[in-house]
Amino acid sequence: MIEVISIITLPVFLGLLLFFVPEKLRTIKGVIALLVSIITGYLTIVIYSSGSQLHHINELSAGSTLIVFGFDLLHDAGKYMAFNCDNLGRLIILFISLFSFLILLYSLIYIRERRVRNYYPYFLITLGCAYGAVVSDNLLLFLLFWGVLGITLYKLIQGTDEESSATAKKSLILIGASDSILIIGIAIIWKITGSLSMVGISLPTTNALSVVSFLALLTGSFTKAGAFPFHTWVPDYAKCAPASSSAYLPASLDKLLGIYFLARITTSMFILNEWLTLLLLSAGVISIITAVMMALVQHNYKRLLGFHAVSQVGYMILGFGLGSMIGVAAGLFHMINNALYKSGLFLSAGCVEYRTGKEDIDDLGGLSKAMPFTFFASLIFAMSISGVPPFNGFASKWMIYQGIIDFGSGTGIANKLWVVWLGLAVLGSALTLASFIKLIGGIFLGRRRPEFAEVREVPVIMWIPLVILAMFCIFFGVFSTNFIVPKLFMPVSGAFQFKGFWNSSFVSLLVLISIILGIILYLVFNLKKFRTEDSFIGGEKIQEQTSYATTEFFKTIVEFRVFSWIYRKAEERWFDIYDLSKQFVLWLSHQLSEAHAGVLPGYVIWVFAGLIVMLLIMI
Repeated sequence: MIEVISIITLPVFLGLLLFFVPEKLRTIKGVIALLVSIITGYLTIVIYSSGSQLHHINELSAGSTLIVFGFDLLHDAGKYMAFNCDNLGRLIILFISLFSFLILLYSLIYIRERRVRNYYPYFLITLGCAYGAVVSDNLLLFLLFWGVLGITLYKLIQGTDEESSATAKKSLILIGASDSILIIGIAIIWKITGSLSMVGISLPTTNALSVVSFLALLTGSFTKAGAFPFHTWVPDYAKCAPASSSAYLPASLDKLLGIYFLARITTSMFILNEWLTLLLLSAGVISIITAVMMALVQHNYKRLLGFHAVSQVGYMILGFGLGSMIGVAAGLFHMINNALYKSGLFLSAGCVEYRTGKEDIDDLGGLSKAMPFTFFASLIFAMSISGVPPFNGFASKWMIYQGIIDFGSGTGIANKLWVVWLGLAVLGSALTLASFIKLIGGIFLGRRRPEFAEVREVPVIMWIPLVILAMFCIFFGVFSTNFIVPKLFMPVSGAFQFKGFWNSSFVSLLVLISIILGIILYLVFNLKKFRTEDSFIGGEKIQEQTSYATTEFFKTIVEFRVFSWIYRKAEERWFDIYDLSKQFVLWLSHQLSEAHAGVLPGYVIWVFAGLIVMLLIMI
């Protein structure tokens, strides 16, 4: 019990103390934050090793009393301060610790350039509240920690210009609005069950009230995770925020928390009917396809990564929408995998930005030799997110495909559409690979621009987290079926058998053998000896000055008949729920302002109209 309380209170308390440390001592604040992440990381390992437990705060105060106005606060607090360290919660807090440590280590150097006021205090408060949200069993306590995370999300973006300030405001409003809807869902649960314990709730979605409650909680989960249609804050945040903030929140922490809550509501708190299953699967494939199509045409590489952060959520939703043990395990596995390679990709983007100061793919190229650690780590992350074997992204996506095929044996409407879910999921993976060919090719391959002749690799503290995350991507892919899934995810989802002839270690061995044979053939047949000639362009020797523009190839997609209209409307914010809501509010306020004409008879009419409406409601 003391470990659970410590991982929450220690980061929050020290985070508050760091507000009083001057900003000129930023490095010292960073070291303190790093030490806190190490201590809490150790405590999470202890919690993970101790097994599932349900704790109440009054366990610490057994036999003690604190009477205030006739109420025993220590005894009554136990009703709300309930913590559930089950298999799912212990898994999430373990990886929260990992990402927090690596990103803090990276930030010690990176944040010197991209200064965010009080970055480390807000980082620690985010860490403590994230732990609190995961281990909370009481929905009100969960809501408290969940709400604070919306504020720290707002504060961890660098509001130095109009665009970043507008993005921070947009993120806060969307998260805040979804939290308001979440409160409505919790209130309905209290009305139906009289309980706020996540463990004690299991509602069948057979009536309108329980369905509304599920949809309200789903809205909060989707917005935090960045799923369609509440995703529009993620690409903007990824573009404007420091890379370390993007790696910490939209890439890892918000994904872990949003999908964690989705796992809670879909596997235990509610029993879904076939229409809600159809809704989840539809939202999953729409998130995959729409976001990856937007990523294909991006020139800003941070915004491109933001859209992929949305696209990958779709695979997780698919897994939980299936409702089977392999589906739940695949959704959780992909959640962790996504946090690994997506955090790595954002940190890699930060390395490129740190050395070049550029954010547009068109302005870059040829950095592979200058930044070898960043390049190879980025390449592994890109292949992982694209589902290339034997990396971890392939393993979790393959499990989702297997789950969809098994799901097709059912008789429901969603079951009969299994080919649609499978086809769109595979298509999304192929388009992901296409967009990362653009990213890797545009940034690291081709000819290096003259202005980048002096560019060198980032400091060791910045590339070490990349290497560690890349090693996790390899390890989780190679040993997925033999170790990772059985040890980490089956305790949460339940045991199941993999179908078909697939073993991750055997596949990895085949890939390794293929690479070795390729190298041997290359050396034996002396294939490195081949003739090269310069291009003939009007008799001019300009080959050394020219380079193929990687992004130009993808313009064909924008110019395609159907897609051109959709992309044009997307640029006009037709599909942005935040912008549409803002326009509606402005229109409504304009209509109401028109009613204030300053004429007394008009106001009298409005008063009587209001009275009539109130009487009709009361009757």
